[in-house]
Amino acid sequence: MKKISSNRIGWAFLSPSLAILGFVGVLPFLFVIFIGFHSWNPFSAEKGRQFVGFENYQLLVFDPLFLSAMGRSILFTVLVVGLELVIGFLLAQSLVADFKGKAIFRTLYILPLVVAPIAVGATWRLLTIQGFGPIPYFLKEWFGYDFNISQNTFHAWTTIVVMDIWHWTPFVTLTLLSGILALPKDPIEAAQVDGASKWQVYRHVTIPMLMPIIFITVFIRIMDSLKTVEEVYMLTNGGPSSDTTFIGLHIYRSVIQRTDWGYGSSMSLLVLYFTIVVCWILFNSISSRTQKAK
Repeated sequence: MKKISSNRIGWAFLSPSLAILGFVGVLPFLFVIFIGFHSWNPFSAEKGRQFVGFENYQLLVFDPLFLSAMGRSILFTVLVVGLELVIGFLLAQSLVADFKGKAIFRTLYILPLVVAPIAVGATWRLLTIQGFGPIPYFLKEWFGYDFNISQNTFHAWTTIVVMDIWHWTPFVTLTLLSGILALPKDPIEAAQVDGASKWQVYRHVTIPMLMPIIFITVFIRIMDSLKTVEEVYMLTNGGPSSDTTFIGLHIYRSVIQRTDWGYGSSMSLLVLYFTIVVCWILFNSISSRTQKAK
């Protein structure tokens, strides 16, 4: 009786959170699935939804705008996640050692994490806007280099990648730093006693033990990078032309600007499915490595 009573009390305490989660998470998700099988513009003269079945998904397979936006998002994700992982690992290693001003540096270093993404995009827009921003001005004055993100695709991509690295590398550094500090010392000390160099210790001892943390970090950053919208919207608005229109911005334009809710919902679900597949592959990799380690 006591066990049944405690279970009821536990569910009673959980019920408000479950109700909120169902209202703001599950119901909207089910609604998006429902709308994905319809053609619906709620602001058109013709009211109501028209059931089209899998027509939206069939159109997506041959939609060049969707495919190109998805390709840009994948390329962007590979670039920023790879660079942030390398830079974050190097910074995490440097933060393990004690040095003067370490506490102040760590405090300043994590400040980008508390800045809203839309504020990050607006700030970098002010820094790089032609005729006003300091970056184009100093590049022109000091090196004679004409930097213009509104006309040059390479400049726009470079700025977006650097902006994302500036914003999210502190997160990667903190997660890897926590993993490094939690590593057992005995394997590392044994390798050093056996005469292994610092690079050999990193390659054969430190990095293999860190692989679960690395995979989890990559897992989180992939999900974040694939849904990047605010920073790119504020910085380039998808330009020049549509060369920086990632999938999140493309879905935003389809739903908000063109008010094509059915097609936008189908795109969202397809991107979600792609993200789940990638995360499933990473999860299996983590599980297999954990079982081998045991």
